[in-house]
Amino acid sequence: MAKKINVRSKWDRARYAVVFEVLLILMSAPVIAWVLEKEAMTVGTLTAVIALKALLVNVVYNHFYDRFDVKAGRVPTQRSGRGRIAHALGLEMVLTVTSMPIVMWWLQIDLLTALAMDVVLMGFIVLYAYVYTWAYDRVFPVVQPADDDTDTGNFAAA
Repeated sequence: MAKKINVRSKWDRARYAVVFEVLLILMSAPVIAWVLEKEAMTVGTLTAVIALKALLVNVVYNHFYDRFDVKAGRVPTQRSGRGRIAHALGLEMVLTVTSMPIVMWWLQIDLLTALAMDVVLMGFIVLYAYVYTWAYDRVFPVVQPADDDTDTGNFAAA
């Protein structure tokens, strides 16, 4: 029999995503406005819109990534370094594809400028996602059943 693996609850996923986005906005909006020489309010509003979209994407992405880990017999909060890199890169790719059209329209910038901006942001966000997720897993670990507890291996939400 396979060991039962507990994963994050919906509320824990929401906390993870909200804190992730709030910290990211506080770090990135002022820098983006300065670099692009745009009004802080314009960039701040865009950042909030992108953050709301990212919040939804983040929750859905993490849910399915956790299910992928569980099906492979891995505890999501105990990912290896390579697993965390794959997680962070995948999340950023999904966010880029869903954000690029919004950014181009909102800031009235061309594709090349938007891509250049995104490459720089992607590098930062991948590093940020890696560090943030590692720290979050340490601060809010998901308690796993004792080794002698077994079950059918069904996906279980903590």
